[in-house]
Amino acid sequence: MKILRFDDDRIGVLKNENFVIDVSEAVAYRTEKGPQKVIEEIIDSFEIYRSRFEQIAEKKNGVPLAGVKLLAPIPRPSKCLAAFVNYLDRPDRSVESLPNEYFYKAPELVAPEGTVELLDMPAVVVYQAEAELAFVIGKRAKNVKEADAMNYVFGYVPFFDISARGVSRRTQFVPKGQDTYGPCGPWITTKDEIPDPHNVVVRSWVNGKLRQNYNTKYMAHKIPDQIAWLTRFVQLQPGDVIATGTYHEGLGPINDGDLLEIDIEKMGKARFRVKGYGPRKDAEWMPGVSQPKPPPGGGIAKV
Repeated sequence: MKILRFDDDRIGVLKNENFVIDVSEAVAYRTEKGPQKVIEEIIDSFEIYRSRFEQIAEKKNGVPLAGVKLLAPIPRPSKCLAAFVNYLDRPDRSVESLPNEYFYKAPELVAPEGTVELLDMPAVVVYQAEAELAFVIGKRAKNVKEADAMNYVFGYVPFFDISARGVSRRTQFVPKGQDTYGPCGPWITTKDEIPDPHNVVVRSWVNGKLRQNYNTKYMAHKIPDQIAWLTRFVQLQPGDVIATGTYHEGLGPINDGDLLEIDIEKMGKARFRVKGYGPRKDAEWMPGVSQPKPPPGGGIAKV
């Protein structure tokens, strides 16, 4: 099932790939609960809601997908985390050489057709958009065994990890964690529709030109490993979003006026706009290959 949010905070499911069925009536006190609480309740009690949604969908034809305004499928998760260097995209990288590591993304996720804002920061060499598969947690998770980890996955969503390159800081707060740096969508695809999330194709475009085109089989630490590692240190809650990393080949600059598109096999396609507030930045940048020297004064860039 593909679950989405649309228009004035309605809940919908996709029918026949091109029609949206409004299933909002299935959720009691939806307005009073608010957007995030509603989606968390649907995820946490999906065995109940699935049958309700299916019954409603059987009776309705829906409206064309092209005629609705999609919202972020998860409006504000309690956590949005992203894996750091988690793909075997260079000969010198192996699972053993890449430790599990994560950083926080701003939880106010950007909806399809929404805008990524690039602040004017002289220290930034270039901005990039990393296309990634993200998974959505289905129930509270703490100290989860790797063998049981997939039982805690609710579904998947395409995700862009927007990155400000060249800013030397002690954390990823400025390079990765700024507002609007987490575009995602178009919807949540439930786990049952994706038999193997480690064998799907991820593609991205900028202004219609193909940038990334890779398979998730090159993911170093697979999703069960990620969940087991993360839940040693933090609790994961229904609706939390974890982006799994990217295959860096194909990355390039993004600038004011650009149109970003992401498509993941069987999970849908979404696009986003870019608004820049400074001069164009078109430097060639490949993480781990072509990176500038740290600035003087202790190696910390002022922003």
